[in-house]
Amino acid sequence: MEESSKQESPLGNIAKVIAPAGVEVTPNHVKIGSKLVKTFFILSYPRYLATGWFEPLVNLPNLLDISIFVTPMDTGNALRNLRRKAAQLESQIADTEEKGLVRDPLLETALRDVESLRDTLQQSEERLFDTAVYIAVYADTEDELARLEGQVTSLMESKLIYIKPALFEQLEGLMSIFPFNSDKLSITTSMNSGPISSFFPFVSEDLTSNDGIMYGINRHNNSLVIFDRFSLENANQVIFAKSGSGKSYATKLEIVRSLMIGTDVIVIDPENEYERLAHALGGSFFNISLSSEEHVNPFDIPIIPEGESPSDILRSHIVNLSSLVKLMLGKITPEEDSLLDRAITETYASREIVVGEDFSGKEPPLLEDLETILRNLEGGRAMAERLYKYTKGSFAGFVNQHTNIDINNRLIVFSIRDLEEELRPIAMFVVLNFIWNLIRAKLKRRILMIDEAWIMMKNDDSATFLFGLVKRARKYYLGVSTITQDVEDFLRSPYGRPIITNSSVQLLLKQAPATIDIVAKAFDLTEAEKGMLLGAEVGTGLFFAGKKHVALQIIASYFEDQMITTNPEQLLEEDKAE
Repeated sequence: MEESSKQESPLGNIAKVIAPAGVEVTPNHVKIGSKLVKTFFILSYPRYLATGWFEPLVNLPNLLDISIFVTPMDTGNALRNLRRKAAQLESQIADTEEKGLVRDPLLETALRDVESLRDTLQQSEERLFDTAVYIAVYADTEDELARLEGQVTSLMESKLIYIKPALFEQLEGLMSIFPFNSDKLSITTSMNSGPISSFFPFVSEDLTSNDGIMYGINRHNNSLVIFDRFSLENANQVIFAKSGSGKSYATKLEIVRSLMIGTDVIVIDPENEYERLAHALGGSFFNISLSSEEHVNPFDIPIIPEGESPSDILRSHIVNLSSLVKLMLGKITPEEDSLLDRAITETYASREIVVGEDFSGKEPPLLEDLETILRNLEGGRAMAERLYKYTKGSFAGFVNQHTNIDINNRLIVFSIRDLEEELRPIAMFVVLNFIWNLIRAKLKRRILMIDEAWIMMKNDDSATFLFGLVKRARKYYLGVSTITQDVEDFLRSPYGRPIITNSSVQLLLKQAPATIDIVAKAFDLTEAEKGMLLGAEVGTGLFFAGKKHVALQIIASYFEDQMITTNPEQLLEEDKAE
């Protein structure tokens, strides 16, 4: 029994493991192990404290701790003290007047403040509290500690708030900072409810909710950024970043996590960056190219949703198809525009597909049928010649085939990497129109990812179509993500900024110096935010969700990283391991 009583408790063993090797106390700081810590207290405040004044301190990127002690005061004692203070001030003012001295505005202001506070306390509108605020900063060297002290002091003094180090009481200050709920310094200031509410530390933006997916870590306060984009007025998103900053990585991470909560995802992939992910998750991957066996016929008749008029759907489809053909033809005259609309209508009529009649089950025409109609229309021969390369020329295998792809999958990726540069805008238009008809056919929670969206912004017709898609997406339970690295081309289009304003979620990663001013103007960034984006590391940036925005660190698990990475070095290592 005696031996067992001498044995140390498990709690004592744990304390020995986590405790530092030693603590060195100096008048100016405390050294815990190899870390230096210095404690400060707030000495005085200005007459008014603006809401949010505490935010810059709370959101400093440095390691620091803040303790706030708020102790209620007895209202009766407070009123008696305030009455004595008011009598004292009135006496001083009367004495000044009797002596014929110039009035003292400070005394008169103080008297008004005391009387106002007495009124609010008497009417129980506010309470009075003893308030103490202590701040501890941490560093590895004394020079770094001095730099942090200067930064915090300057930040507070800019708001007329003065702090002082707890000289010769650094250990007591540190104990007050630790979560023991014990104020060892007892340096307090009397405050009423209003001023106290202005500096409570609930000022750091928080984007943690019970629904949605995790986008990353909030760099302001290390909380999780968990958010459901469909909870806003629209579920659209824009992602702007320079090459190599992690925009595709962030997009693929969102795809994986969105699929896990039941959201279907469709991707337009210009660089085959999503092929590996599609195969890993059992998705469908379609390679749209001149020699591909997978085809999309732009003349396909859209599926008619329940409750909508077949005639209206066909008319809307003809308008979109007209924009596509104009993209193929290049610039056309108003007369040719009118003739083209007539030719498309007659092309459908040749297959008995006519507005106002039942055309269900009819076989859709091909682009070569439109070429034939144009050749037989007066004034249409020149347009038919320009369409020849898409029907029987070098681009014939691209859009002059019947659709043969199966889209019954929760993840669908359309790749256009193997297409020539001049065909990419056309391919994106064809695929987007196909997807739009698919989305309208059945209401379902979906996300559409359009990588390198600036390609569509180069042409007015394709930019108009993309803007219309973004604007109407909410009606069909769709969220459109437009992703681009060429910010200048995107914003130069008259539809670039409207797409941003119609996107409630925005993600900005590292930006190039040449485009940072354009981005700052488009998103109304502060100088500090501009500096952050210029120096941002891979996978870090600013995340906007409605009116809230936070500094974001994108984090993936090991399993997610293995599926989505496109780092060549990492992929080579995996190939060697296999």
